[in-house]
Amino acid sequence: MTNQDGPDAPGAGGHLLTIVMPIFNEAPTVRGVMARVLTSPMVHELIAVDDGSTDDTLEQLEASAATDKRVRVLRHERNRGKGAALRTGFAEVRGDIVLIQDADLEYDPAEYPNLIEPIASDKADVVFGTRFLGSSSHRVLYFWHSLGNRILSFLTGMITDINITDMECGFKVFRTDLLRQIELRENGFGFEPELVCKVTRLKPRIYEVPVSYHGRTFAEGKKITWVDGIHALRCLAEYGLLRR
Repeated sequence: MTNQDGPDAPGAGGHLLTIVMPIFNEAPTVRGVMARVLTSPMVHELIAVDDGSTDDTLEQLEASAATDKRVRVLRHERNRGKGAALRTGFAEVRGDIVLIQDADLEYDPAEYPNLIEPIASDKADVVFGTRFLGSSSHRVLYFWHSLGNRILSFLTGMITDINITDMECGFKVFRTDLLRQIELRENGFGFEPELVCKVTRLKPRIYEVPVSYHGRTFAEGKKITWVDGIHALRCLAEYGLLRR
């Protein structure tokens, strides 16, 4: 379902910023995250994609949409994965800048100005957030997850010849016209390495921006596991080395 159109006024230095939020069973946090996203005057529209949630996530999304006409709610009847949810959202984007925002509380919408600035000032076409640079605050959690992220980022750099420090960071920003040149296939968390590999083929101007990170434990709803790391390796080989 969708609601009425959002406002027409640009909110990001003359640009129209679209937030795409993939969501699966995030009822405890999604209303709070959406409220924080919509607090930003930069946001032209928020496309929330419910990926077949089995809790009351959809009801939470509909309640948010009823109070702010910038919110558009899309739904998958069954769970298909983060990559599939993002593809659905990307297809409906109206703004000229797209930012990916997870539906948990790990990434802070207050950091949008820093993330958008390189594109808004025409220095970049793509911006990747990074949890491994700068002095922003980070919750201390899983050693092996952190090590795995660094190894995957190192391998991504070797394969793509870009010095990316945090390939798996959930904050990613793109010029919409560039994003639409990419055909994405992965349905799950393999979306991240696939997207980075395919973006680099277009030779865009890429910036990294340090972001804070307030990670969740598995008890708090964290979903990514070591199995997703194996899939990431497969995606780096398939889309990076084999260039499919």
